[in-house]
Amino acid sequence: MTHGNPIPTSSAASGMPQAPYGMPQQRTTDTAPAGGTATATAPTAPARQGGGRDRYLDLLRSIALVRVVVYHLFGWAWLTVLFPSMGVMFALAGSLMARSLNRPALGVIRGRIRRLLPPLWVFGVVVLAMMFAAGWNPLKDPDHGGAWGLVDLANYFFPVGAPPFPWHLGAKSGLLEETWAVQAAGPLWYLRAYLWFVIASPLLLWAFRRAPWPTLLAPLGLTAIVGTGLVKIPGETGNAVTDFAVYGGCWVLGFAHHEGLLKQIPRYLAISCAALLMAFGLWWASGHLGPDGWDLNDIPLAQAAWSFGFVVVLLQYSPSWRELPGRLARWDKLVTLSNNRAVTIYLWHNLLIMATVPILDLLYELPFLQSDSAVSALDTTYTVWMFALVWPLIGAAILAFGWVEDVAAKRKPRLWPNSAPRVRVRGSRKRSAPGS
Repeated sequence: MTHGNPIPTSSAASGMPQAPYGMPQQRTTDTAPAGGTATATAPTAPARQGGGRDRYLDLLRSIALVRVVVYHLFGWAWLTVLFPSMGVMFALAGSLMARSLNRPALGVIRGRIRRLLPPLWVFGVVVLAMMFAAGWNPLKDPDHGGAWGLVDLANYFFPVGAPPFPWHLGAKSGLLEETWAVQAAGPLWYLRAYLWFVIASPLLLWAFRRAPWPTLLAPLGLTAIVGTGLVKIPGETGNAVTDFAVYGGCWVLGFAHHEGLLKQIPRYLAISCAALLMAFGLWWASGHLGPDGWDLNDIPLAQAAWSFGFVVVLLQYSPSWRELPGRLARWDKLVTLSNNRAVTIYLWHNLLIMATVPILDLLYELPFLQSDSAVSALDTTYTVWMFALVWPLIGAAILAFGWVEDVAAKRKPRLWPNSAPRVRVRGSRKRSAPGS
């Protein structure tokens, strides 16, 4: 299902330009490596030994989250080419999943699901309450099959499928514009894809260790079949299969990074093959431009090829930092915070973008903004003000809901986890000897 292009913002103020922000289009995945000269045997040594956080990967995840927010706010199609966030996020998740699967698979899957669901439950309760309060009745919604729409509400709490939502809710003059429910529920496709990747990971990792290159190439081949219209799978089943295909290569590429396969390939060869694959992606996109031009979210095969090649380059140069070096160190606390609250940020950011509109519309009521020039200046900078306001709102969401991620992970809840938790060492405090 294509969720549509970035949707214009509405404003209560007259004459205010509509600001594009939107939900992800048909998602895309990654493709397989374009070179095949490296040995096809499964690697035996992981690329990185020992515990601890890889700050380079943490930095990539933070950049990906910021890019997602900026894209959904401004709707700039070129951002999907500049930095394919979803491919990067799936690759990083795949690498962490491969690392975790050194333990029994059932326990790992259960742990991943446990960390995912409670934040989703909180989000689902809030969003559904808002929808019901605005008058939505899934039993009477013609777009969601009546009673089946009620059954589909379970996907807000265990996202094996697509959650239902009304495409229009409320009035144009309401507090939130009519498509707010679409915007709020749109990002949930990522959690569905992530859940299925987690469940499939033991089998995928088993296949990768026995036939790495076919396992890497298979998602690209599947994308060429279901993502180009060669074979059409209707409904949400088709969307789920396309998501799995487009981003499956990046997920398995995370396996390749953890298992050390990428390090076995000469860098010049890996980069050259990645560049060829990315060039193919752009070539394919040039002949299949969607309604938003070069937005790769509308072009599954181009997204898959570009994302895969891009991730190969990022991981080939992976320095495995224990600490952020040089000037990057000043961003350490924000990188730590965004990684500790990645699910919260992703879940809430689109709804919070919507929330900036009624807040900013209050500015039009200020006495010193009643002149035509002042209104015009505010109109032309409206999305900039949205961008400035959404980050404090995201911070408020972290304070209000982020601690649920700690509870889900069986950690001590923290309101603002921008540093490593303190570890108390038993017996570290010295006791005075009797009589001293």
